[in-house]
Parts: sequence; structure tokens; C-alpha cells
Amino acid sequence: MGLTFPGESAQYRTARDRLLDEEIELRRAMERVAETRRRLPPGGVVPDDYVFQSTDADGALAHVRLSELFASGKDSLITYSFMFPRHSEDHAPGPKTGRTALLPLAEGPCSACTALLDQLDGAVEHLTDRVNFVAVAKAPLPHVLHFAEERGWRHLRLISSEGNSFKRDYHGEDINGEQQPMVNVFHRDGDVIRHFWGSEMLYAAADAGQDPRHTGTIEPLFNLFDLTPEGRPTDWEEQFDYSSHPLVSEQPEEFRDGTVT
Repeated sequence: MGLTFPGESAQYRTARDRLLDEEIELRRAMERVAETRRRLPPGGVVPDDYVFQSTDADGALAHVRLSELFASGKDSLITYSFMFPRHSEDHAPGPKTGRTALLPLAEGPCSACTALLDQLDGAVEHLTDRVNFVAVAKAPLPHVLHFAEERGWRHLRLISSEGNSFKRDYHGEDINGEQQPMVNVFHRDGDVIRHFWGSEMLYAAADAGQDPRHTGTIEPLFNLFDLTPEGRPTDWEEQFDYSSHPLVSEQPEEFRDGTVT
């Protein structure tokens, strides 16, 4: 294309042109994968019209069925399995303020899921012009809604699968009840709802030095890291805030083993 930038060397331009060829091939590969995904045969029929905890138009607690998550004229539904509660081996600090900080650490939200949903909150307003999107937690819905308010989320639709087997059936929860950050897509054809695609790479072995990257193409944060000379950090994890990095949660000691309603 003949692009150059101020002060660059011939060595830089030669290497950059080679990289551009690889970037173009990556774009082509991403298009091939997307096309192959779209051509998947019909997935399995959803076995149950799962009932979730939700809110009604007035904000009161209510119930909603899976079939009711499909708005008129929108036949695809993307679900993200929000790890709230977090995985039992996740000992990262919890939120420092708000009602969520009063929850025992093990009952609180995952900071990595929170970072992803922070990013998606802005995108969802645009996304839901064409398709449906929900984040599904397992925690009681009041806890989830309090946390959403504390994070300032404005566009995400948040529901709870407490009391149903949705997460277990669609691999957002393992056999021990541990939550997993699974993405699933469902498609409605008339009165029939089928599973279309799941982020199964979450469960596939990763190459040395890599994370699963099952949501790698939808997460701005780590894709932006990839643009820098430093690359993706290997000794860093998302936090609820970055004012400090304490080794343990600063929630009040008396609440760490208590309950919040």
C-alpha cells in the first residue's frame, strides 16, 4: 500500500509489511471461521423452557422463561455465564465498597467476568438492535442487581438461573457446581429453540503460555493489549479497581462469613 510513518527505518517497513500480510491472512481466517460457524447443522432442541429470576417493566422481581428472552423479530439469543458466585479457587480481592463488599468473598462476583461485562455494557445497546443478549448469574437476583448498580451498568440485561439447571446443561457450571464463563448462542425457528453455538474452546487445551481465549474475539481489553510491544500481561488479572492491589479483600471482617439479603 506504500504507507510509511515519520522516522521509520527501512528495516521497520520491511518487517511491518510482512506482519501486514499475516494480519490480512488472520482477517481471512476469521471470516472463514465465521462462515463455517454460520453453516453449522441445526443444534439440539433446548430440552426445557427454563424459568429465570428477572425483573418486570416496573423493576419488580419476576420470572421469565427462556422463550420470553427472544424479542419480537429477533431470533438469536446470546447468553454469557456470569461467574457470580465466583470460582472457589478464585481468591482475588472482592469489591471494596457497596453492598456487594459485604458478601462473603466466595459468594461474590468474579472480577474477570466483571471486566468483560464492563466492556460489553456499552456494546449491548448497539447489539440488541439486532439480537438478544443476557448475562446469566447463579447468585440470587437481588445480589446481582445491587452489583450492577454499583458498577454503573446501564444496558446489560441480567438474570439469575438460581433454581434451574440451565448453567449445568450448557456448561456454564461444572459437575461440582463451580461456575464457568461460557458463552452460548440459541436460535428460534418458529416455536422451536435450538442451541446454535457454544464457546467450547473454554474446555479445550490451550497452547503453552496462552489462556483459553474462548471469548478472545469479543473482548476489547486483551485485543488492545495485543497491539502493544508489551503484549498480553501474563502476571496480571483484572481487578474491580486499580487504586491498589491488596492481597486480601478489604471487606469488613465481620461480614466475610455472613450473609446479605
